[in-house]
Amino acid sequence: MRKLTVSDVMTVNVATVREDTDYRSIVDMLADRGISAVPVLDRDGRVAGVVSEADLLYKIEFAGAREQRRIFPGRHRTARDKGDGRVARDFMSAPAVTTDRATTVAAAARLMAERRVKRLPVVDADGRLIGIVSRADLLKVHLRPDEQLRQDVIENVLARTLWIEPGRVLVEVKDGVVTLRGRLDRRTLVEMAVRLTAAVPGVVEVADGLTYEMDDSDIALSNWYRSHPFSAT
Repeated sequence: MRKLTVSDVMTVNVATVREDTDYRSIVDMLADRGISAVPVLDRDGRVAGVVSEADLLYKIEFAGAREQRRIFPGRHRTARDKGDGRVARDFMSAPAVTTDRATTVAAAARLMAERRVKRLPVVDADGRLIGIVSRADLLKVHLRPDEQLRQDVIENVLARTLWIEPGRVLVEVKDGVVTLRGRLDRRTLVEMAVRLTAAVPGVVEVADGLTYEMDDSDIALSNWYRSHPFSAT
């Protein structure tokens, strides 16, 4: 079953600036495009960093004479340096946290959380920009219509992956919650159906109403140990 990747949700028409783009031009671009950050490209078109509204606000926060800046005694010197900045390279956060187009949506979300960023420039093998993905782009996955989710579960999970005959499992979806009802041959098949359904992008929760004719979990475990004779030692 194919998982959604960054290439499925990223924006390809990306506003960018160069390292020598001046402060006012960056501010104007953010305002005109209605965006909160912009990738900074070097002379070879590679992503050198990202300038966000937060980076630019240091210009306002530290405006004025240096002696007046003593009201910010706990601030890191980098912040004061950004307050003195003139062009993109002075303000940008670098190196940029980037990803590639093959990264799964789930992995991209984890990366954003771990690195505490709101967006990821998407680059090719040479580090050149090909798109950008934001938190909002990732959240769009959970806006998939219920009927689309239902068809995804029926066609990709039950039919193509698990080879379950049509009609054996009733699939209902409401507000992203998938309910599975029916009777299958084996307990392990039920568990796989529930697990794979939960992994479908956009599924919020799975209500398991499936039953089974045979509990083969012990058999499956025994077979696993026979094929991994050194695992128990």
